[in-house]
Amino acid sequence: MNAITIRPCTPEDAGRLSAVAAATFVETYAGIVDGEDIVFHCHTTHTPEAYARLLADPDRRLFLATLEPGQAPVGFLLMGPPDLPVETGPDDMELTRIYALHRFHGQGLGPRLMRTAIDTARAAGAKRLLLAVYSKNDRANAFYARHGFRQVGTRLFHVGVNDYLDWVLALDL
Repeated sequence: MNAITIRPCTPEDAGRLSAVAAATFVETYAGIVDGEDIVFHCHTTHTPEAYARLLADPDRRLFLATLEPGQAPVGFLLMGPPDLPVETGPDDMELTRIYALHRFHGQGLGPRLMRTAIDTARAAGAKRLLLAVYSKNDRANAFYARHGFRQVGTRLFHVGVNDYLDWVLALDL
């Protein structure tokens, strides 16, 4: 297998982030979330312009996983200040997105991305890492449980025209 590199994103990565985000969103939620909601979400949330705005935000941290040679995007993570319906403080950071293409599941990419997120949160002085995950995403929920996350709340996540129940999880650092 070719080597996978995880590196901080640059402004030139907006297109790569958009491509891998839309692909992983479709892979993950096809057959679970309404198809029109998936398409709408990808066309509004996972555009190159949306990622360019995130990359320009000094409060956000983005890392891209690429496959060598050629730097094909295969995963990424996005972190920043928490925006979740639970009590948060200045020592909290949110792992907003951690995505990996399905074909790379089970090969260690997810744990490497999670280690990057935890190390980044600690380096920023965070004492707790928060995230939200779709309650019916069994694979992701098992992954987070293996990494020590526990449920601290819920939220409704609006995708397209429907709301989906997310669990809010936390990991004490």
